[in-house]
Amino acid sequence: MLKTFKIGGVHPPENKLSAQGEIITLPLPEQVTIPLSQHIGAPAVPTVKKGDQVKVGQIIGQAAGFISANIHSSVSGTIMSLDPVIDASGYPRPAVTIKVEGDEWDENILKDPINKQPSTFTKEEILAAISAAGIVGMGGATFPTQVKLSPPPGSTAEVLIINGVECEPYLTADHRLMLEHGKELIIGIQLIMKALGVKRTIVGIENNKRDAIEELDKLARLADGIEICPLKIQYPQGGEKQLIQATTGKFVPSGGLPIAVGAVVQNVGTVYAVYEAVMKHKPLFERVVSVTGKSLKEPGNYLCRIGTPISQLIEAAGGLPEDTGKVIGGGPMMGKALTNTNIPVTKGTSGILLMRQEESARKEYRNCIRCSKCVSVCPMGLEPYYLMLLGEHNKLEMLESEKIMDCIECGSCSFTCPANRPLLDVIRLGKARTGQMIRSRKKIKN
Repeated sequence: MLKTFKIGGVHPPENKLSAQGEIITLPLPEQVTIPLSQHIGAPAVPTVKKGDQVKVGQIIGQAAGFISANIHSSVSGTIMSLDPVIDASGYPRPAVTIKVEGDEWDENILKDPINKQPSTFTKEEILAAISAAGIVGMGGATFPTQVKLSPPPGSTAEVLIINGVECEPYLTADHRLMLEHGKELIIGIQLIMKALGVKRTIVGIENNKRDAIEELDKLARLADGIEICPLKIQYPQGGEKQLIQATTGKFVPSGGLPIAVGAVVQNVGTVYAVYEAVMKHKPLFERVVSVTGKSLKEPGNYLCRIGTPISQLIEAAGGLPEDTGKVIGGGPMMGKALTNTNIPVTKGTSGILLMRQEESARKEYRNCIRCSKCVSVCPMGLEPYYLMLLGEHNKLEMLESEKIMDCIECGSCSFTCPANRPLLDVIRLGKARTGQMIRSRKKIKN
């Protein structure tokens, strides 16, 4: 019997339309706009000015603190501006816009990997390479990777868990990465194991990716301490706490981090970036993005430079269908509708979904019928109907006591609600306000 997490979950239509599409390298755009905040934490500080010439892989933004990440140019050309741009959040963020001129790479980036075994690198060398490369969690959370691989004093990592689940409907970028770059992923895993000092890795992959399971299992048999764990298809299994439950049976306590149970979780995209950073001295300036939708002519997976406007990705996949109702950054469950198609690809952009008007239109919602479906599917054991009620009345202290900060914003509650209530929308807003209240309280104490 296949493993899965213990509480809640749903199984929305998978719609993996681009699963058979091999990764295609997208042509260079005419210009890129690279946000200086593509990660959790402080935005990077620009190290260039208007008129400067830059190369591919050159640093253009310096990490501005412990929880921050370097930003690199994804193209060669001339700095046009350092003005704010609208990103996927819908808000203006500081960014660097570059006019593309040729494709000249930084001379430190290697074409072929270093001829060294992962075990011969020191922990310090690996972490330094990850930090220099500006690697962040590429499953969407965008937490700086070097910080995540440095457990706080008193905490010890016992197991590395690799997230190859990709449970979000439509998205297939991680699936293709596992199929096409399995050898590199195994080396990346070995490097992270060395950095953490762990002897065991579990790679969790949902059972709708049998080809990826077979490919990585074949490769893992040649490496020590790496096991492939096929999982039952169950959303949101890609959540850290759900994946830890599914693969190890351990429960991360409320308000706790995975390291509390000795686990560190990394997405396969992050693992591949670690391989490139250590073995090729290559910063994180490009990534694979799924471009998909039922009306799209050519759903596919594209390797594109950071800062590329999503409009170019849409054109490569056949152009914007006439019946498009929403353009979503990410998948239909956790993704967010974008305000326009000039928004740039960032390190956390895993997919672009073009939803038909008939599917994306909001239905009129009705009063709660007390069916408790939202409670039964919540993977965190919360009461979404009650959190929504408290959120509507801005009862922040009560929201805190009801553990709203444990919500992973997976959208299972909204998906299953027969009354079409916007549970996730209201809970997400309530969570943001409650988090702000908690941070303000801590500032006053300090």
